Amino acid sequence: MTDTDTADASTSAPAQIPLVDYLVLDDGEPHLVAHECTSCGARFFDHRNGCASCFATEFTIVPVANEGTLRTFTIVAFAAPGIPVPFVAGVVDCDGTSVRANVVNTEPDPEHITVGMPVHLTTFPIGDDANGTAAIGFGYEPTGAVTP
Repeated sequence: MTDTDTADASTSAPAQIPLVDYLVLDDGEPHLVAHECTSCGARFFDHRNGCASCFATEFTIVPVANEGTLRTFTIVAFAAPGIPVPFVAGVVDCDGTSVRANVVNTEPDPEHITVGMPVHLTTFPIGDDANGTAAIGFGYEPTGAVTP
């Protein structure tokens, strides 16, 4: 190993893996991808053998917009042991694609969370494994004024 190799190894970013398969971390800005039916355009985040809307079997991978609008939400007060509460679970419309995710980086109360609120995708570390590889999760955070 040369001095250059040693320097590159010591300055490289720690390894990261996405918490879900549809979160892309290594292709520029973090973003989500969906499986889009080539027949009807329905989008799904999980692998599908057939479209739930039209029963077609061909899909393509498409990026999902990072900006969206909060369409509905609930403030979760009770959760499994070890899950901090309260938190906000919501449905975000990302340019026609519905994404279920938590609303983060804001107070979990109706004074700070509103339907129609613009939000954008954000990522954060969930935890590290024994090798120092970080699991990365995602959520949406408010971006500004409420839109109708």
